[in-house]
Amino acid sequence: MTAVDLPEREAMEFDVVIVGAGPAGLSAAIRLKQIAAETGRDISVVVLEKGSEVGAHILSGAVVDPIGVDRLLPGWREEADTPFKTPVTDDRFYLLGPAAAVRLPNWAMPKLMNNHGNFVVSLGNVCRWLAQKAEALGVEIYPGFAAAEVLYDDAGRVIGVATGDMGVHKDGTPGPNFQRGMALFAKYTLLGEGVRGSLAKQVINRYHLADGAEPAKFGIGLKELWEIPAAKHQPGLVQHSFGWPLDWGTGGGSFLYHLEDNQVAVGFVVHLNYQNPYLSPFEEFQRFKTHHLVRETLEGGKRLSYGARAITEGGWQSVPKLTFPGGALIGCSAGFVNVPRIKGSHNAMLSGIQVAEAAAAALAADRAHDELTSYETGWRASEIGKDLHTVRNVKPLWSKFGTLIGVPLGGLDMWLNEKLGVSPFGTLKHGKPDHVATHPAKTHKPIAYPKPDGKLSFDRLSSVFLSNTNHEEDQPVHLKVKDMGLQRVSELGTFAGPSSRYCPAGVYEWVSEADALPKFVINAQNCVHCKTCDIKDPNQNIEWTVPEGSGGPNYPNM
Repeated sequence: MTAVDLPEREAMEFDVVIVGAGPAGLSAAIRLKQIAAETGRDISVVVLEKGSEVGAHILSGAVVDPIGVDRLLPGWREEADTPFKTPVTDDRFYLLGPAAAVRLPNWAMPKLMNNHGNFVVSLGNVCRWLAQKAEALGVEIYPGFAAAEVLYDDAGRVIGVATGDMGVHKDGTPGPNFQRGMALFAKYTLLGEGVRGSLAKQVINRYHLADGAEPAKFGIGLKELWEIPAAKHQPGLVQHSFGWPLDWGTGGGSFLYHLEDNQVAVGFVVHLNYQNPYLSPFEEFQRFKTHHLVRETLEGGKRLSYGARAITEGGWQSVPKLTFPGGALIGCSAGFVNVPRIKGSHNAMLSGIQVAEAAAAALAADRAHDELTSYETGWRASEIGKDLHTVRNVKPLWSKFGTLIGVPLGGLDMWLNEKLGVSPFGTLKHGKPDHVATHPAKTHKPIAYPKPDGKLSFDRLSSVFLSNTNHEEDQPVHLKVKDMGLQRVSELGTFAGPSSRYCPAGVYEWVSEADALPKFVINAQNCVHCKTCDIKDPNQNIEWTVPEGSGGPNYPNM
């Protein structure tokens, strides 16, 4: 069946279509309905979520600054049951060596690094709670429907999105249960897909939204949820570290957060501008847990969940233009993470609120499919802009000078921005995208990682099992290799196959066969939707696209 032979899509029309039921998308939906109630004017809103349920694909630390939820739902603290159960009680920072841990004094930290007043949460559960609020206001939420295509009119304006076709065989032909995707038309379309969203990537390229911005920068965050003995549990303890097991030239850090119910979230972040193609973020994470500072907490506990997700790290300099004809980018699709704070959900919620107010004003003026210019022109002067501007030089300083020099310089720069509103560095540039940072394999030596012990450290496949990842096996592979010859010559030949190491889920393998060239095997069913391959492949030869709706991880409380 050719594209011409496909049946017509069923269509629905809304005032606003939102792609992604994360903090940004749900906040936008809620705020739109609040304004509708305040003004007595109906605003129809639908949210598409590719996960099997709201929260299924949400993964974050997370320590949340409540500024966003305070703005959106000012009475939430009086509610009997919310996901904000554990306020921060103790805030610690460490510099790690192989055997030592030096605690940095809290008084030396810039004020914005203070976590008191914040909450340790499962961000997935926060999104489930926000979804209930949205649905109570009349928002339609469709989980299990992946937005696969942006729809345009003849003038090149965005007029909505289409969900992916269901029941397609691996060879691309329709199966017996084939179902055409649905077209959802809207006056405004908001893209809140998270980091490196596939539709956001398309509109950024189509409308040249990144022209004039610094290259986008990313990290990969890996996380496990553990249940530990009650005697070791300290609800509200927030612990961050940097240093070992990474070398001083490779950026990254860690977190250990004590939630409620004897649970702790342990995570590790590696900045994706690392140079050594033999480095494995997953293996570095497993090594990190063997440090006595972490081992003492986790020993005797049980690992409950595992997942991984890319993180936006470019900040102020890398935020693209946010608006395009007919829509806008919000949340992590816009790049609103504050890297030194390891926080983005507060800015995601604030962006959802801001874009909702711009869209509601446009709808009230009977506008459609134009640009929400007040959102684009207003965010830098808002709380989001102030949050990101203060830390704008931290990531470039880390990248340029490494951990030992870059971290103190970044701290000094934050202090000066916070106290005086100025920086001696002005606004530094990032310089180059992360995939360009990878060195040829001949300039580095392979890293000998220890075998997992099955108690503190684990292998990839047992970890992916805990992520509850599932994809229909008989569907087209959603990880597209543009040029397999280039992959063999360059990714394998020049860079020694880093895809088998940077992927935290064992998706990619180079398999040697007798009397044949090595074969690039893609285990797409393992994919946890972290997007690292789309970012770090040295030739930008791998493209992540959405699989069939509801495929991917099913995180219960990450």
